[in-house]
Amino acid sequence: MSEIRDVDILVSGGGIAGLTAAAAFGARGFDVLCVDPTPPVTKRDAQGSDLRTTAFLQPSQKLLETIGLWQRYAPHAAALKTMRIVDAGGQIAEPRLVKEFHANEISEKPFGWNLPNWLLRRELVAFLQGMPNVDFRQGVGSRSLFTRTDEARVGLSDGSQIRCKLVIAADGRNSAIRSAAGIDVKTMRYGQKALAFAVTHPKPHENVSTEIHRSGGPFTLVPLPDFQGQNSSAIVWMEKGPEVDRLATLATPDFEAAMNARSCDLFGPLSLASRRTVWPIISQVAQRMSSERVALLAEAAHVVPPIGAQGLNMSLGDLSTLLDLATANRADLGCQQMLDSYHKARHGEVQTRVTGIDLLNRASMAEKQVLRDVRAAGLNALYSLAPVRKTLMQMGLGVRG
Repeated sequence: MSEIRDVDILVSGGGIAGLTAAAAFGARGFDVLCVDPTPPVTKRDAQGSDLRTTAFLQPSQKLLETIGLWQRYAPHAAALKTMRIVDAGGQIAEPRLVKEFHANEISEKPFGWNLPNWLLRRELVAFLQGMPNVDFRQGVGSRSLFTRTDEARVGLSDGSQIRCKLVIAADGRNSAIRSAAGIDVKTMRYGQKALAFAVTHPKPHENVSTEIHRSGGPFTLVPLPDFQGQNSSAIVWMEKGPEVDRLATLATPDFEAAMNARSCDLFGPLSLASRRTVWPIISQVAQRMSSERVALLAEAAHVVPPIGAQGLNMSLGDLSTLLDLATANRADLGCQQMLDSYHKARHGEVQTRVTGIDLLNRASMAEKQVLRDVRAAGLNALYSLAPVRKTLMQMGLGVRG
């Protein structure tokens, strides 16, 4: 029989959310083991690297600062000072309505700060290596889960056994821990996929994040630091699945022609500056955020389309709540009362945000001209009401006035 190792917390999943959770609980003095069967890719041009980006909104940046991670991220971050929404849903693919939301309307700080996901993984792994109470086992996954009222036991793929007070499921939308805990999910499919890639362009982005709506889903340009001396942005291009598959295989000149047409030439001619990666788009929400000795975090609990920078920021909202509850219940870490409080604090807000983003995504997919006209009219009406505009910005950030 294999020897049992005792830790306070096992984090199942070594994505950005899981690694951040390991760092956060380690910084609070907990003994943490984080496992993931797939080692993180930490170089931009390596096969399998995640070319998507993450915009950390103000509450997330504050949490990262308390953990000690922001000091590593800040030199690589591009500030998001303006959110621009462009409706190009007329008969001709050109801007017919442009509205801008400026961070200085509600705060002295930017809306957020954008960083590439591969770089976040690199910095997280380096940060964890300097934490004596955190062990990150790459290439090892969770294989089994057994819980009772006072502890959990997790069997790992290397044959070892872990005994802990709390299991954090951060193992993605197909979470094995969530399944083992018997928690069901509701999934909504759109027939969409997203292309993620980086570009350079002659016009500066001026720290403006731009969402262009026509049909199929938004075409979003998010500021990046300069790349090889040129202005650079990250792009997420959402379309129906077959169209994304077609675009992903186009020769570079043909792909650049297609993306320049879709971008309405707002930044001048875009040049592809990375490979193209394809991601499926769904909405998903777990029926509960917790069960006996188990807390769901990030995509194990909720998945949303990449609209409004909500995905990972919702995940860090989960983490902030769970971290505070664990600290307050250190003597009885992972007890039922603590986990029930976590579910109650997060589940309602998560459901509300998933529903809201689902509606926004469906509106962005509109193909019929009459529906695109309704979408443009709705955007114009909301923007024109200053109190509503301010409230929407605050809700997007997850802060209150």
